[in-house]
Amino acid sequence: MPVTFKSPAHGDITYLREVAEELIRLMGHSGTIPGALAAEDVPRALARLRAGLRVAGAPPPSGAVPDSEDDEDPPVPIAQRALPLLALLEAAEQQGEYVLWDAH
Repeated sequence: MPVTFKSPAHGDITYLREVAEELIRLMGHSGTIPGALAAEDVPRALARLRAGLRVAGAPPPSGAVPDSEDDEDPPVPIAQRALPLLALLEAAEQQGEYVLWDAH
């Protein structure tokens, strides 16, 4: 089920639910949908998301084996998937706006 992030400061961003939940948790929330950030909470959530992405983007331990050797396309890293949400949060922070998300 898709989850859409909205803010008056930016166009809507839609993710698949499992990606959205992971990004919401990285922002410091429980991952519940629907949810929202008040304008004054956006800078803190943005900082937490950036910090969480740095940890999530750390290289795997040496000797780690990929999930499947048959995979032709590598998975898209969460840091790459987060780029549109980062842009939305940055715009909301700059314009002093709220952010909300909901499934549809």
